[in-house]
Amino acid sequence: MNFIEELRWRGMIHNITPGTEEQLEKEMTVAYMGIDPTADSLHVGHLVGVMMLKHFQQAGHCPIVLIGGATGMIGDPSMKSQERNLLNEETLRKNQNGIRIQLAKLLDFDSNISNIAILVNNYDWIRDYSFLNFIRDIGKYITVNYMMSKDSVRKRLAADAKVGMSFTEFSYQLFQGYDYLFLYENYNCRLQMGGADQWGNITTGIELIRKKVGGKVFALTCPLITKTDGSKFGKTEAGNIWLDKRYTSPYKFYQFWLNVSDIDAEKYIRIFTVLSKKEIENLISKHKLAPHLRSLQRSLAKEVTIMVHSQEDYEMAVKTSTILFGNATSSFLKQLDKDTLENIFVGIPQFEIFKESLSLGIKAVDLLVDNIHIFSSRGEMRKLVQNGGVSINKEKLPIFDHLIDCSYLLRGRYILVQKGKKNCFLLKVKSS
Repeated sequence: MNFIEELRWRGMIHNITPGTEEQLEKEMTVAYMGIDPTADSLHVGHLVGVMMLKHFQQAGHCPIVLIGGATGMIGDPSMKSQERNLLNEETLRKNQNGIRIQLAKLLDFDSNISNIAILVNNYDWIRDYSFLNFIRDIGKYITVNYMMSKDSVRKRLAADAKVGMSFTEFSYQLFQGYDYLFLYENYNCRLQMGGADQWGNITTGIELIRKKVGGKVFALTCPLITKTDGSKFGKTEAGNIWLDKRYTSPYKFYQFWLNVSDIDAEKYIRIFTVLSKKEIENLISKHKLAPHLRSLQRSLAKEVTIMVHSQEDYEMAVKTSTILFGNATSSFLKQLDKDTLENIFVGIPQFEIFKESLSLGIKAVDLLVDNIHIFSSRGEMRKLVQNGGVSINKEKLPIFDHLIDCSYLLRGRYILVQKGKKNCFLLKVKSS
């Protein structure tokens, strides 16, 4: 497997330094990518870089994941309009541990192979480096003129910028450059990879290694992932799509990929799966014959959900989707036992209501607008009901002030509400 060719056909190369491909063809090479531990879980935006490392390892090379325990305390100014909040060491360590668990599902850290993946934390080599020694040993090799030429700095110092840049952020590229130098000297690391916004930081490391020790190293960046409608990839109305099921259930994770557009699905299945070129081309051809079946999205959602979570999580997500959005009927829902209902409804938004409020009956509009705010207004709900877009337990709501009582409870506890084609909500009763 030729790593560069693999990334090219997948559309995963934005910029690459001359000589990179020759270096990879010559010998097993060590490469690293950094992740700032700003949370105790990765989100789907991180998956692009992790997939680069996955392909790198499959091509026979050695990947290093650098957790930015030190640089995370500073905050990367790239693509940021203002400085981020700084995290303390305890939080950063907690975040690192959560990220390590997720990475172990995606990269091989444990086998007896020669190119086993390595996890490092730059806090381990920066914490005892005094400020005076750092600016004397490292700072003298990179000029202020060079640092100010970087896009991440220029944009923040431009005349129309709303905020400036602190010295803390300005120093970020020096610390990242030192990371590359440290890994070059201690792990023979010859390549750094990252997103397109990291090019300036990566090349600072290349310059530092060249000037300080006369070494020759390389850089490779992938494009920043976008959506065809212009919205930010990996974001929904509810926020980030996380890899940790505590924050994004496998069902929601599966639904995220299932609901991407046809154009995005063609791009994402190349980037976020390890399917071969032939397999992907066949899937795209099949999809174009019957796009309404969304077979490409289903394949994408399956591959990524199994890779990040498990086969069991994928199967439960499919089952949930079939019941919520398929041809399931009210009578079918009523036949399901309590455990099955609990499993199916994991991951969809849930609200609690008092059972007493249902005992005498409550108008649907009062319940769904005033009590639990599924709809923003009565007018919104009235219009959607008139268009047949609201269902209770898989049955269309006839009028917006229809009376809902205890007879609607599934297994004496649940009511399933569907708003439009893609939004389901679960009402759970509780005693007062």
